[in-house]
Amino acid sequence: MPVYDYKCKDHGVFHELATFEESDKPADCPTCGGVSPRIIMVAPNVLGLDRNTRQAHERNEKARHEPMQSSSRADHVHNEGCGCGENTRRNSNVFFTAEGKKSFPSMRPWMISH
Repeated sequence: MPVYDYKCKDHGVFHELATFEESDKPADCPTCGGVSPRIIMVAPNVLGLDRNTRQAHERNEKARHEPMQSSSRADHVHNEGCGCGENTRRNSNVFFTAEGKKSFPSMRPWMISH
């Protein structure tokens, strides 16, 4: 069960275990037994971040489930060494025999192909 944060108006913040179904219900204060609402605490280091950094984190969090992709291949601009492989096609050194076996005549003649 997860631990949730609650705040008593007299005794402050306390933590309680609760099931997911009971997470929105108030809990009893362990000191006075008074009903205390659940609160959501923000990590202190988030409040001290620069505004631009905080906005960048929010954008990344919103887009975490979306894959990066362009709308079409025509939109892709190739730069020197972009790494996409479209402009850097290498000639393969693999040859196939008539039986369909692989042959590497110039690469490593001592290797046995499989």
